[in-house]
Amino acid sequence: MDELAHDIDARSLKIGLDGPSPLVRRPTRAEAEAAVSVLLAWAGDDPAREGLLDTPARVARAFAELFAGYRENPADVLETVFEDVEGYDEMVLVRDIRFVSHCEHHMAPFFGKAHIAYFPERGVVGLSKLARLVEIYARRLQTQETMTSQILAALGCYLTSRGAAVLVEAEHMCMSMRGVRKPGAVTTTLRFSGRFCDDPAQQARFFTLTRGS
Repeated sequence: MDELAHDIDARSLKIGLDGPSPLVRRPTRAEAEAAVSVLLAWAGDDPAREGLLDTPARVARAFAELFAGYRENPADVLETVFEDVEGYDEMVLVRDIRFVSHCEHHMAPFFGKAHIAYFPERGVVGLSKLARLVEIYARRLQTQETMTSQILAALGCYLTSRGAAVLVEAEHMCMSMRGVRKPGAVTTTLRFSGRFCDDPAQQARFFTLTRGS
């Protein structure tokens, strides 16, 4: 296992791999809808008025979609490797992977793009699988820093490579629409492993390629 995986709290990788944590009882759909009704009333509106009658059910369905990542396993996404690639062992980069996630502190959206690169060792993974990996972790309550680390740790755990790099750029609505209210501010997070850590020239190359040069 890549050394980075040892630096990531084991629970942060485990969450959602086998479904919700067994230590927390998952409420029923009816309980979830009732909770939404309480929040609507707390906000100052009437949950019984015509426009809000179906809102609790809609919100419950939306949550099932927005947080589907808890029910998906990154190991399944990265398990198939293609070895017949004519000995290709140079950098593979998928850039500009768009995502939408939700801040675990305010449950407000943050959105942006991720760039993932790795050096193959025994083969390559399907390109869409890297985008799918981003989706799994984005569709959970997150911090951007944790999501960046989880993506890299999953690559280290489930994909044989000689090093990987993950760069995430995002705008956070908890900063844009509340609090300091600074729209347009972009947060950048970055993690390297393997060859990218050992060779600064590969880091520079990664940055150049993610910028489209």
